[in-house]
Amino acid sequence: MIRIAIVGGIGSGKTYISNLFGYPVFNADKIVSRIYSSNDRIFYKLKKNLPKFFSTPPIKKEELIRAILKNKNNIKIISKIVHPEVRKELDKFLKKHNNKKAIVLDIPLLLENNLNKKKDVVIFIHSSQKERLKRIKNRKNFNNSVFQKLQKLQLPLNIKRNRSDYVIKNNFKKDSARKNVKHILTKIL
Repeated sequence: MIRIAIVGGIGSGKTYISNLFGYPVFNADKIVSRIYSSNDRIFYKLKKNLPKFFSTPPIKKEELIRAILKNKNNIKIISKIVHPEVRKELDKFLKKHNNKKAIVLDIPLLLENNLNKKKDVVIFIHSSQKERLKRIKNRKNFNNSVFQKLQKLQLPLNIKRNRSDYVIKNNFKKDSARKNVKHILTKIL
């Protein structure tokens, strides 16, 4: 099985590009959202470690934002609780799709958390900072302070780019993105 890992900055279009490959996609952001909305065990772990910020299940975005903004160490506490659960889900995904020709990993902190394997095909999604910021500001619950803290968790973009096998310049035009994906698929399959 070929593991295609998609990396890039926040708002670069990683999820959109991931879905163009036509293979099963592990989307870590969706998994985290599901954990927040339905995993009571994780809620109670967060409440135990950060009792001032969490009231009743499910985990609410406003509570997470408040915790992150109050103390820079809170994001590390949240990550230590949530990331192992995401890894369990990744393991399930990999087992389920073990017989597929390829799978796509859309994991924002893939390189930072050393989740990549030596043989992974790493693809960096490049888009202008201006375009990324425009897209991010349009997201529901956008908070610039939280965005800045999340960005600090990530490797600098030039390092991600240098550690990648391919670069897709995402100009947010469908035909261009499809052509780039098709070109990469013909090289790796």
